[in-house]
Amino acid sequence: MGAQPDFDQQLMDWSQQVRGRSRAGISAPAEFISSDHILHEMRLIKSAYEVKQMKKAAKVSVVAHKKAMQCAKPAMFEYQVDAEMKHHFMHNGARFEAYPSIVGGGKNGCVLHYTDNDAVLNDGDLLLIDAGCEWQKYASDITRTFPVNGVFSEEQKALYQLVLDAQYAAIEKVQPGNHWNDPHEAAVKVLTKGLVKLGLLKGSVPTLIKEEAYKPYYMHRTGHWLGLDVHDVGDYKIDKQWRLLEPGMVLTVEPGLYIQPNATEVDKKWRGIGIRIEDDVLVTKKGHDVLTATAPKEVNEIEALMEAARVA
Repeated sequence: MGAQPDFDQQLMDWSQQVRGRSRAGISAPAEFISSDHILHEMRLIKSAYEVKQMKKAAKVSVVAHKKAMQCAKPAMFEYQVDAEMKHHFMHNGARFEAYPSIVGGGKNGCVLHYTDNDAVLNDGDLLLIDAGCEWQKYASDITRTFPVNGVFSEEQKALYQLVLDAQYAAIEKVQPGNHWNDPHEAAVKVLTKGLVKLGLLKGSVPTLIKEEAYKPYYMHRTGHWLGLDVHDVGDYKIDKQWRLLEPGMVLTVEPGLYIQPNATEVDKKWRGIGIRIEDDVLVTKKGHDVLTATAPKEVNEIEALMEAARVA
């Protein structure tokens, strides 16, 4: 209600028509109640059937990300890698993407919602891919970042491992009874501490976190609800307090680091590196289940997979 003015007006017109028949003993509605909150809560807690569909969406998307790693190489265009993933989605019965894919090489990986996907991939750059298919209307949402030439540089590896460590810390906080912001807080703590160690930030870690000094390099949240929409419905706070995680909820966990090409405050070797690592996580009775866990994300896993593809 209130989202579509034309429909709201039609609803009032219908009500007025019914009210005009009151002498025939027909009662018009006395009040209108939005069902959003009720429906959103139903969507937030997934049934066994829903979890099954989301696992299927995750499975298809995981293989598509592997194929992207295997096919990517310097001089290709971003859209060519994008096409390989779309082909895999369609070939396996997932007729639709859950959202427009982000396939950003080099500095394009620093653009949060980059969807042009039309630049050439350069030797020595990273490629950030945020893509997932939809299965039976349920979304998957995976991000992986890997080197176009199959080998991380020392600077890329250092930042990548930092993001990965932050993601592991955040995923560990996905537990029933923890609140929604616990994973974000864990990721921010690891990222800030790591940025200080690498020399991109200077100062006390608690102070830097309090002042949000990390935000030039990590400006978004660590996740969102996932379900029938990629950014699915459901309250994040109840009575102004972060809501507690419950079994059946599915959320993404996606920390990142984005060192803009014009970030003159840091050493040149860090500039233009964009990294995000994202998985889909189900809250269970005893902890969590990473639905997209088989998508490679360890440095050695990624390099080995890409090396095997080159040799073949």
